[in-house]
Amino acid sequence: MPHPASPAPARRSRSWAVCGLLVCLGLAAWEAQRPWADPTTQPAAALAPAPQAPGRSWRKVGEGDIPQPSTAPAAHASHLLSLPSRSPYALAAFWFAGERESAPDVRIAMSLLDRQTQTWRESQWVVDRHAMGAALGHGLRRLGNPVAWIDAQQRVHLFVVATGLGGWAASRVLHLRQAPGSTDLSSLQLDVVRVLPLSWLWNTSHLVRNPPLPLADGGMVLPLHFELGLKYPVFAWFNRDGDLIGLRRISARKDVLQPSLLAVSPTHWLALMRTQSAVRRVAVVESLDAGAHWQSHDDLPLPNPDAALAAFHFAPQAYALIHHPTQQGRQALVWHSSTNGKDWSNPMSVAQGPEGSEFSYPAMAWADNSLWISYTHQRTHIRWQRWQAQDSAP
Repeated sequence: MPHPASPAPARRSRSWAVCGLLVCLGLAAWEAQRPWADPTTQPAAALAPAPQAPGRSWRKVGEGDIPQPSTAPAAHASHLLSLPSRSPYALAAFWFAGERESAPDVRIAMSLLDRQTQTWRESQWVVDRHAMGAALGHGLRRLGNPVAWIDAQQRVHLFVVATGLGGWAASRVLHLRQAPGSTDLSSLQLDVVRVLPLSWLWNTSHLVRNPPLPLADGGMVLPLHFELGLKYPVFAWFNRDGDLIGLRRISARKDVLQPSLLAVSPTHWLALMRTQSAVRRVAVVESLDAGAHWQSHDDLPLPNPDAALAAFHFAPQAYALIHHPTQQGRQALVWHSSTNGKDWSNPMSVAQGPEGSEFSYPAMAWADNSLWISYTHQRTHIRWQRWQAQDSAP
């Protein structure tokens, strides 16, 4: 009578899997402690936004859907880029779309807001994982979380989360740049610059989500986070031509991610963050020396159900924050204004639905004397809103 197969190979397989997991967690812990940049270098001071007269109250003056590619039933994680005043377009919106999140057909889409007609153009695909993988020399499995910036030469840079094997925690940040000769944004073409060298661990587990903080020297600070086991925020900074200069950690906490940067002054910065702590509130840290050192503070008295938020500095002493007003669920979004980045106004509703609805991953930009908001609507498309400040005088 034959003997049953020995369970030893299965046990060995599980043991190797456990060992691999422990090694990865150990490497992640080591990565969290290593020095991030030459301590003698640091970013320039932040660029002060252009003076505005935002008034004391706000009114929503428009809303609608950004055109979704007809072949993509799902959309998520939009980003808004304000374009130069001489451009025929006021805004560019980027997001990822496809059959579903992480599906093989997911690509990065873009739509432009026509400045004259104030209407959104039909969307176009601007990043395809197969084309990008061919340019890099290795395959890409997923794309997501596009973030855009315009350098001193007026070239669009796009930073995209891209994965090979593994899920989002094994992601890398792909740096793309507007191709020479691609001057018309309505037919934007992007070249691969490289995968950002953010970690010796095959550059994995760094993700991007929120927009850069512009610097007075024409460069910018790009907020990022690390997500393999531990979750903590970092930032990279770039010169005016889009060259990576350095990387620095923002907080010693290991339960916060997706930082959103605000400049209270050129050297006084805040980072507001999504949290996975039991407290379930918006986390905040502060730097008084342009990001060289950071101090932790108590979480803000604003809920966060482990979901993306957006903070934005659109005028001197004028800030906006969008978040979910509950500690569970994504069925509502609200936004607040502030004059100091710490004390926030009463909430103004962006979206509200029954339990189980999803309105998530908000983004903001300032264009044509208005605050523009975009967000994921039920994972099927991207919705936009336009808000204008009202004069407080009677």
